[in-house]
Amino acid sequence: MRTETPQPIRLADYSPFPFAIETTDLNFDLHPDATRVRSTMTVRRTGVADAPMVLNGENLELLGITVDGQALSESAYTHDDQLLTLSSLPDAFELVIETCFSPKDNRALSGLYMSAGRYCTQCEAEGFRRITFYPDRPDVMSRFTTRICAPAEEFPTLLSNGNLIASGAQKDGRHFAQWQDPFPKPAYLFALVAGGFDMIEDSFTTMSNRVIPLRIYVDPGDAPRALYAMDALKRSMKWDEDVFGREYDLDLFMIVAVRDFNFGAMENKGLNVFNSSVLLADADTATDGNFERIESVVAHEYFHNWTGNRITCRDWFQLCLKEGLTVFRDQEFSGTMRGHAIARIKDVIALRSRQFPEDAGPLAHPVRPEQYLKIDNFYTATIYEKGAELIRMLKTLIGDAALAKGMDHYFETLDGTAATIEQFLNAFEVSSGKDLSHFKAWYSQAGTPHVAATEDWDAQSGTLTLTLRQHTPPTPGQSDKQALPMPIRTGLVGQNGPLPMTLDGETKPGPNERILVLDKDRQSWAFIGLEERPLISVLRGFSAPVHLEHTRTPKDRARLMTSDPDLFRRWEEAQGYGLEVILDLANSGDAPIDPDYLAALGTLVSDKAIDPAFAALAILPPAESDVFQHMSPADPGAIRSAREEVLRAFAKTQKEALLDAFIRTKTNASFSPDAEGAGRRALHGAALGVLARLGPDEGGALAKVAFDQANNMTDSLAALIALDRSGAEQFDEALAAFYTRWKGNPLVLDKWFMVQAGSLRADALSRTLRLLIHDDFTHDNPNRVRALVGVFSQGNQGAFHAPDGSGYALLAEQIRTIDPLNPALAARLLGAYESWRQLEPRRSALAQGTIKEILNTPNLSPNSYEIASRQLG
Repeated sequence: MRTETPQPIRLADYSPFPFAIETTDLNFDLHPDATRVRSTMTVRRTGVADAPMVLNGENLELLGITVDGQALSESAYTHDDQLLTLSSLPDAFELVIETCFSPKDNRALSGLYMSAGRYCTQCEAEGFRRITFYPDRPDVMSRFTTRICAPAEEFPTLLSNGNLIASGAQKDGRHFAQWQDPFPKPAYLFALVAGGFDMIEDSFTTMSNRVIPLRIYVDPGDAPRALYAMDALKRSMKWDEDVFGREYDLDLFMIVAVRDFNFGAMENKGLNVFNSSVLLADADTATDGNFERIESVVAHEYFHNWTGNRITCRDWFQLCLKEGLTVFRDQEFSGTMRGHAIARIKDVIALRSRQFPEDAGPLAHPVRPEQYLKIDNFYTATIYEKGAELIRMLKTLIGDAALAKGMDHYFETLDGTAATIEQFLNAFEVSSGKDLSHFKAWYSQAGTPHVAATEDWDAQSGTLTLTLRQHTPPTPGQSDKQALPMPIRTGLVGQNGPLPMTLDGETKPGPNERILVLDKDRQSWAFIGLEERPLISVLRGFSAPVHLEHTRTPKDRARLMTSDPDLFRRWEEAQGYGLEVILDLANSGDAPIDPDYLAALGTLVSDKAIDPAFAALAILPPAESDVFQHMSPADPGAIRSAREEVLRAFAKTQKEALLDAFIRTKTNASFSPDAEGAGRRALHGAALGVLARLGPDEGGALAKVAFDQANNMTDSLAALIALDRSGAEQFDEALAAFYTRWKGNPLVLDKWFMVQAGSLRADALSRTLRLLIHDDFTHDNPNRVRALVGVFSQGNQGAFHAPDGSGYALLAEQIRTIDPLNPALAARLLGAYESWRQLEPRRSALAQGTIKEILNTPNLSPNSYEIASRQLG
């Protein structure tokens, strides 16, 4: 048990750092056990005359301090395990600090550490303090010069931020490289990499005709698998110029892939560091989902060059200013590359699976939080995905032109600064002429609004009145909620297509679609001149991040599933229909499955005119996690049983349509990761996944043939998962074959762990326990931990929520093992318990008891303490 309670950091307590660090020169003498760092800073006082300089530092040996060349005695400063405080300083001075630490022993993967025998850094959010004593906060921006020295044979490549200004050999087989970043940046954007790599190189010619060398560094032998990432990088650079007018600013852009990494990637200025799982891909080893993810992450990190690097956040409470905005930019890019409707549906699936549960549980927090214990815990779906939704709503409310003009104003007026949400929104007030003070409440109010839609039809006058009501349930620390402004994109669908939306009082026919701005608790709109009662299509394109409550008949849902002009609404109606069917079955245990729902799914899968990528998304019923959010109290076992029964009925009643889709989407053509090929494979795999529910003989045989014949990883993995779902004995045979072929490839082996951790079979928990002692499992690699422990606890609801609590116990034991090594990873895994209050009483009590046991773990990290204590409330 902890002997002291960590104290929160509060937004209200923000004060500027009282010194400016104008330049920072770093000299690294790399050694696995004892790396020495000499930091030379030119400092100018900007605060009150007697303010001390308080520097952050963790796990460092302090070797010496000088001010203007004079060594400080130990009586001239105070030093503990987290802070170094210097007093009685002049107004301008040179500060030199020498430190020593062991990268080899840094298993938290924060600061400077070693991965596969190479040096690598991860400094966001607070890793730089593990390198040297420094004001490790985003509003302290400095121009960095970095000199790296290391043995040339072991570490031939020495990289850091900016431009290479010097390099050469030294005595004793060592060499050096010196890098200079001309742009001021906070310490969290510092990067250093040293090791032996293969490298691919290309170039990009900017809109001002500057030729920028592009280099990607990977493990030896992996260079061909980085070609897609290079292509994605070049497309990202061109898109950012075309859409946002942003040109790259340094003389060189570099990416390095590392295996051991806590995050997906890091946007360090000029030297992005990537988890190899979001950089390396080819047809044999990566799925279409991997290719899409690589494309998105490469774009995201590159776009940070302006939204995050050139303009950063004043403090970590403003984190959404760089992350939410950049997610919005990468989502727009993905829409351009992959089709906006399909990309939007996938974005909403991700939002609902990650952020909506967060907003509904004990970990709910505003997009701009008011306090935290560890900022690592606030790299959340609320900050990222909901933050992006706010930018999307802003675009809808003020229009494309005003958004573009506001972004230009933002870049022009705040370049080189650490900004706030208020400054960001002010740019759009200037560009649009609108008061956004009401919209700003989205950043401070937690929770997902619920919007209820009701209709009143007057056949005599041909008038349809739509009434929308909004309310946001209470969240921890926020019991009173205000109405928020939100754009509700709406249309009317008649028997023969869209109908004009003419509002009461208008004399001319209205448009076929309108943006209704709901900014009060209750508002109504009357549409006149209608010759038939239309179906009203509300929240098209998911124009606001809300729960929509709109009662429809099954007949109306089936009609909109196949006829709404808005693809998102068609998908949404299919999900809503499926949700009602599954909930009826889960709550009663024996409710009949609506044959009209199954027939509507059959119509979708049979329609050769629609995009296969859309059909693949639309024919699958809501995921177990989605149903969980709508069942109270939630019974994960009943949810799984009901969903599987619906899939079996779908397979049996629409077998011919599913087989036709499966066969017509099969191709022996060479693999291409483009949207068309990915869509075809998506429908091929979705149809196979449903057909697998025909059982081990029929479904299993079909999946086994598909597995044996697969010529790419997308089809191979889909067939392997289908074998699991079929119940066929060949599943274990296929797993063994998969392992034998791919055991030497860590990223593919992660997939092997994931398939078993996510298995729907009754022995999923025992399989997971056996895999935890497998020779290829390690707690030191976050990818492997997420592939097994993360998938089991967050992607396999039936097994994790076992009625006897054994799934909760398994995760708790893993958290206790991981927490001393990698607190950030342990805290993220703890998120699996966040919905414990929604569970049926027996499971809820078991989960609550498990969280209490974790909280009482001796020496629990502040990261895990914060999550566990907030979960218990």
